[in-house]
Amino acid sequence: MQIRTSFPYETTHEDLYIPLAGGTRLYARIWRPVTDEPVPALLEYLPHRLSDGTAPRDHQRHPWYAGHGYASVRVDVRGYGNSEGLPGDAHDATELADGVAVVHWLAQQEWCSGRVGMFGIAWGGFDSLRIAALAPEPLKAVVTVCSADDRYTGDVHYMGGSVLGVGMHAWASAMLASVALPPDPADVGDGWRDMWLGRLEAVEPLLHTWLAHQTRDDYWRHGSVREDYGAIRANVLAVGGWHDPYRDTVLRLVEHLDPSKVRGLIGPWPHQYPDRGLRPGPAIGFLQETLRWWDQHLKGQDTGVMNEPLLRSWISGSHPPATAYETLPGRWVGDAAWPSENVTPVAYALAGGEQTVRSPQQTGLDAGRFVPSGDDADLPPDQRDEDAKSVCFEFPVEESPIEILGRPGVRLRIRMDVPRGQVIARLCDVAPDGSSTLVTRGALNPATRHGSGRAEDWPVGGTEDVAFELGAIGYTFPPGHRIRIAVSSSYWPWIWPQAGSAGFTLDADGSLVELPVRRHTEDPGITFGEPEQAEPLGVVHPVTLDEQRPERLVVRDVAKGEWRLEVDPCRGGTRVHPDGLEFTEDALETYTIRQDDPLSARTRSGRTIRLHRPEMSWDVRVETRSELSADADDFIASDEIVCRDGDEIVFHRTWEKRIPRTAG
Repeated sequence: MQIRTSFPYETTHEDLYIPLAGGTRLYARIWRPVTDEPVPALLEYLPHRLSDGTAPRDHQRHPWYAGHGYASVRVDVRGYGNSEGLPGDAHDATELADGVAVVHWLAQQEWCSGRVGMFGIAWGGFDSLRIAALAPEPLKAVVTVCSADDRYTGDVHYMGGSVLGVGMHAWASAMLASVALPPDPADVGDGWRDMWLGRLEAVEPLLHTWLAHQTRDDYWRHGSVREDYGAIRANVLAVGGWHDPYRDTVLRLVEHLDPSKVRGLIGPWPHQYPDRGLRPGPAIGFLQETLRWWDQHLKGQDTGVMNEPLLRSWISGSHPPATAYETLPGRWVGDAAWPSENVTPVAYALAGGEQTVRSPQQTGLDAGRFVPSGDDADLPPDQRDEDAKSVCFEFPVEESPIEILGRPGVRLRIRMDVPRGQVIARLCDVAPDGSSTLVTRGALNPATRHGSGRAEDWPVGGTEDVAFELGAIGYTFPPGHRIRIAVSSSYWPWIWPQAGSAGFTLDADGSLVELPVRRHTEDPGITFGEPEQAEPLGVVHPVTLDEQRPERLVVRDVAKGEWRLEVDPCRGGTRVHPDGLEFTEDALETYTIRQDDPLSARTRSGRTIRLHRPEMSWDVRVETRSELSADADDFIASDEIVCRDGDEIVFHRTWEKRIPRTAG
């Protein structure tokens, strides 16, 4: 990592409010080059609190862009951080309209050339795409990283029509804590507490809304750019990582957007910007790569970025199973179109007649983290234990490597004797020593087998063919290894189990797996610079004597037949910012299930966040608790917020909600 302390331009920065129609103001931090010439503006727009939450990350990139001749702007959405207004639903119409207004405001500033770009990762990447689909005239270019084009099936809510137990609940509980945090009096002054209390009165758990829409209905179609790719007029650089759950978005964007206005980039990375050096690598000079994009589309310079292949992908080499890798073996390849003429679907027929698939409910505990971010226990360990709970089929790799790029698919002929269930397929690389590395996976809720927009019970005792895709991947299976497809009827806690789920019968002779086999091409000369960033913010992490919890811990109660997964999602601790702010966060997620009872599934998330400014005697604490379980008819959600200003409890609210199980 190269830390840059000098740039082509000197820079300055300021915090200010951006006014919206109706009087609400959004809090912004703007880094600008020192120049008399107007420059393009770059906007990163999301709710995650620029004053503390994303401040270290922001400082890596916004000053870097400013030093290269851009006004780089970070804005919190309304109702979060120091922004005024009340919080709404995630990515709702108000949030998007506010974003459009910010784009226009930036374009109208005297220091702006009138041309605007948007970028972001996850939420910021989502909003970049969705605002681009609203086509504000000044917005000319977008860089979207680890984001979704489909709110229903491409995010943390549903997978194959099934509730994502590990994604939806964890993310909803994290956002419940985030939205309950106060504005900072160091920035907003004495009115911070009134702003906070007004905001708290408007808080509603996002989980309740998300669970109320268990099929892909109008709620999810709103803001999903997959509904109309043609609405996007800006130039889009779509970026993802093979260890990020949102990676399929990149392939869909390069397939459906105008090839003259889009490029795709997929590396070996987790859910992080590719310059941050978080495992697995290798990291790249991503800021330099995006600068080429901005210079091309916002300054009119021919940087050669549009001469790159439509899609640049990292094809990972075979590697033994591990929960973390510093770097992965592999190589870069380029494809001039997508679907690519270099990729051919190859079907592998399963065989062996009828097979009973009845996996114990704890199958899936070795799935790894849903949104990996570079930690020690993120990735799936050896899959042999999971494979033993599944029905497996293998295909030897003989003389030549088999390289795949794209989305594998399965077509399975199954019979179910109950109306609801789950079907999960995993693709694994089995080495000669028997170790099994997870390559990719997918799931289907059979109730949504005819489309994610409706749920339809399985005809009891009936046999049907079902088809679904696995997550996109670039991977090489070497000679001497075996390609394994493992089929299971449960995958907890990723997939919430169906009531009455009793497995299914698989007719292997009527089933197949289809791999997107890519012919081996010569090295196209794809290279990237070494990672660069601006000088770090200077956050300090005090060392304490507290014993750190394991990142992921599996506990088995043998007598009860119960399994519990404990996850520390944020690694806790305190960080002290240069302005004296102390930010402390502690969280624990637990996922519990009994091996023979799908109705025993339960998730719990507890989180405590403390904000402390000793010089101002400001000390606030937010505590949240969220639990989710289900019976045969309903999901049962319990949520609680407790907010303290010093020793005083200023807000306490609980929610108890039953939500009918229509599909999940």
